[in-house]
Amino acid sequence: MTDPLSEPPAVAHAQRHPDGQAGEAGGSLDKPRDHIGAAARDARAAAHDAWLRELFPSHLGGVSLLAVGGLGRRDCAPYSDLDLVLLHNGTPGIDRIASALWYPIWDARVGLDHSVRTLPEALSVAHDDVKVALGLLDARHVAGDAALSADLVAATGDQWRRTAVRLMPQLRELTHQRWAGHGELAFLLEGDLKEAAGGLRDVTLLRGIGRAGIADTMRPAVRAATLRLLDTRDALHLAVGRRVDRLVAQERAAVAGLLELDDPDALLRRVSGDARTVAHAVDDAWRAVDRLRAGRRRAGAPARRPIARDVVEQDGELVLARTAIGPVPDPSLSLRVVAAAAAVQLPIARATCEWLAAFCPPLPTPWPPAARAALISLLGAGPGLLPAWEAADRYGLIDAWLPEWARMRSLPQHHPVHRFTLDRHLVQAAYEATRYAREVDRPDLLLIGAFLHDVGKGLPGDHSVVGAPIAAGIATRIGLPSADVATVERLVRLHLLLPEVATRRDLDDPLTISTVAETVGDPATLDLLHALARADSHATGPAAWSDWKGRLMAELVRRVRTALDTGALPEPPEPDPELLSGALPVVHLDGDQVSVAAADRRGLLAGVAACLAMHRLDVVAANTSTVDGRAIVEFFTQPRYGSPYDPVALAADLRRVASGDVSVTQRVRARAMSARGGTAQPRVVWQRAVATGAVVLELRAADSPGLLYRVTSALDEAGAEIRAARISTLGGDVVDAFYLVGAWAEQAERDRVQQAVLAAV
Repeated sequence: MTDPLSEPPAVAHAQRHPDGQAGEAGGSLDKPRDHIGAAARDARAAAHDAWLRELFPSHLGGVSLLAVGGLGRRDCAPYSDLDLVLLHNGTPGIDRIASALWYPIWDARVGLDHSVRTLPEALSVAHDDVKVALGLLDARHVAGDAALSADLVAATGDQWRRTAVRLMPQLRELTHQRWAGHGELAFLLEGDLKEAAGGLRDVTLLRGIGRAGIADTMRPAVRAATLRLLDTRDALHLAVGRRVDRLVAQERAAVAGLLELDDPDALLRRVSGDARTVAHAVDDAWRAVDRLRAGRRRAGAPARRPIARDVVEQDGELVLARTAIGPVPDPSLSLRVVAAAAAVQLPIARATCEWLAAFCPPLPTPWPPAARAALISLLGAGPGLLPAWEAADRYGLIDAWLPEWARMRSLPQHHPVHRFTLDRHLVQAAYEATRYAREVDRPDLLLIGAFLHDVGKGLPGDHSVVGAPIAAGIATRIGLPSADVATVERLVRLHLLLPEVATRRDLDDPLTISTVAETVGDPATLDLLHALARADSHATGPAAWSDWKGRLMAELVRRVRTALDTGALPEPPEPDPELLSGALPVVHLDGDQVSVAAADRRGLLAGVAACLAMHRLDVVAANTSTVDGRAIVEFFTQPRYGSPYDPVALAADLRRVASGDVSVTQRVRARAMSARGGTAQPRVVWQRAVATGAVVLELRAADSPGLLYRVTSALDEAGAEIRAARISTLGGDVVDAFYLVGAWAEQAERDRVQQAVLAAV
């Protein structure tokens, strides 16, 4: 046998040294781009085949080696594993033969997935295990007894055609489990090119359904999308230098460069479009499976059931009623069909979508009432909204309704708290808004506002400000009255007001409440903004929402509503009487609230912050006050990793800190100083007219352990008195607001404190 380390095969060079000069299949590869594409994948497969034939004991009879997976399809990525089947007819010593094959592959540091089976064993496993059955459909002879391999290939295909329908429920369950774990590639910013819905694993599924004769699954658009996804995976392997299928943010620029795309966003949009093509084909394939299974149980012609005006159900899909097809179709027909599909959660037949795209005339301006009502019904359909919207987008119906949609389709949102592309985020926000529809006077405006709240993204400037007139133009076009258009415009312009104020401002400050009340204007708009803020947060992703954020927004809304109804503004709350009179130090632990009273001295706030950091508690808000020489600090916290703190240990450490013991602070100080850094430059913004008797220093920086301790220490050493702090974490970034007592009118004094804070960060 040939030792692959003493004489490396061509493929080993292609995998391990993509910048080298070694030939592949007789050619010359002098740059990484040469390792991307169908020709490169085929050359890698040929090199693998040649190497494996050298390793295979050619003198043996009744034994053959077959490739499955990527090698079987000749779709080898630069760092892909080998999937091999050693087939035999009961040959003695087969385990020794297998070891002689597998160990040289492992020694060459090539990943290997292998099995050793007889023909009956292989067919038996494939008969009941759909994953094995699909894998064997890609089986290709590599070395040894070609007739034995041909028998397996023929028998596998024949058995699959006979058993596929029975195995489809098992295959669907496995597919849905995979989708639940990996999400939808078309809408993810860091999706798995293989396992996510619309990825390469779904292409294997499509091939299997096609091989079973159930549907024509590999149409030209699907084949083209598959080739581009394979090219993207090739480039990702080369960029990272190892086998990886998840396209993460830090690799996008390199992958885009290897694919000769303009920028990382162009890469994401291409992947999104290809994943959508594959996902739509999978949806069509599953419907074909359902029709086949239902047809075997049903006798006679399929029944037609009326669903809505001009829409009927036939064979589990929505089609047009015969009366709807005329020389001049109703312009609102496409919207009404999609809304009906969302309401009953049934798919629209492909032929119906194609007919609507080809023959439905454009909507007039303003839209007729039927179209406007259909849009509201569609946005409020709940679970049926997302698949119905995707189907409409697939066939170009959305662009006919909303020309602005083309700019937003598949547009990445690069902030780490976002999990979806912009278009999916907008539809998701409308879906999330349905849970709050009964809390507002105008649920229709809530749905439209949620759907349009981020239409300004991707354009220069503040997306809330830029998007407001765009949303107003869309609202006018769809035929809303002028008063409703103004409300939609206000919702879009102010959709970040409540979450930003709730998490970054002191809700006990009367100026905070009066400013928000004046900006909002009336209780009805306040309710709409509150519902929109919650829908937006849930649509953004888990990192954009927390119970604490929800409580802060609810408290802000309550106080603003009181101000709008009665004009009353909040009075500063009185501290706990025990904090004012108990023997110092006083420590109170009440769930997420931590209160400490101690003799007034510099460094107390920073010391308590350090102690909380040591106990893995993240601070979301802090208040300080001084009464008769007694300093009172109140922190609102949440566990960093979800586990509750040890109240006895925390209280003991807090008493030590309050008494002036610096040992706790020193431990955290060393850890915090070593953690400083970040990729983006920190920034300080001064807000001088948003607080009563204070200014707000707003710090925007990368999050890191001990950051609050470092900043509060720097402010304390610079002579700034902190009245309150609000800590807002968004992914890997923070926006921390510190209320500094005084006017701070002198620019030189502000510059001095700002430099101290930036140095600490």
